[in-house]
Amino acid sequence: MKPVDPFDFDHDRERRTGFPEVIYGTGKSADQIITALLAIADRSGRALATRVDAEQGAQIAAAVPQAQWHQSCRCISVERTEIARQGQIVVICAGTTDLPVALEAQVSADLAGARTELVADAGVAGIHRIIAHDELLQSANALVVVAGMEGALPSVVAGRVSVPVIAVPTSVGYGASLGGIAALLGMLCSCAPGISVVNIDNGFGAGIIAARINRLACEGGKPSES
Repeated sequence: MKPVDPFDFDHDRERRTGFPEVIYGTGKSADQIITALLAIADRSGRALATRVDAEQGAQIAAAVPQAQWHQSCRCISVERTEIARQGQIVVICAGTTDLPVALEAQVSADLAGARTELVADAGVAGIHRIIAHDELLQSANALVVVAGMEGALPSVVAGRVSVPVIAVPTSVGYGASLGGIAALLGMLCSCAPGISVVNIDNGFGAGIIAARINRLACEGGKPSES
């Protein structure tokens, strides 16, 4: 049996899905991440690594031309040529402790070609804070709503807008939140229509879904031809 090549990258993924293969940094060495970022960026002009070791992030980014180390969300993005960003995605997080996941979503959507804006610390404990952003929320093609604890914020937001809401449960919360399971179940059980839910702490997945929705909205609702 032929051994698996750890660097056999799926360079056709961008044509199929609109975004190149993404590197999941957990468990990988700095050299492996550098090799992967260079290979993908050389081919696609952009690349993304998520969940990069906090102690290695700056070192890795320094070794890759045009790379940026997003320390707060442990992502490295590479943009070799300027991306023509379009549309609007708003990323909302309930509390400051949810911010790393929200920023991962924002970095992912931004690199995927969407204009993005972040609304932070707008949880349901101070409902006036999200209501104050109604005009901004209504201007978006998609919303990413990040929350831990009981995960109520996506339901509140989805009840006020007509666009898709991608809900992201986080592992933030006291004991009965069960590492994000309480928020996940609350979001899955929401009675507000128009919500889809990704896995716990999956900011990247939410950002890419939102970027695809945004792209379709900008293109009149039809997938672009490959």
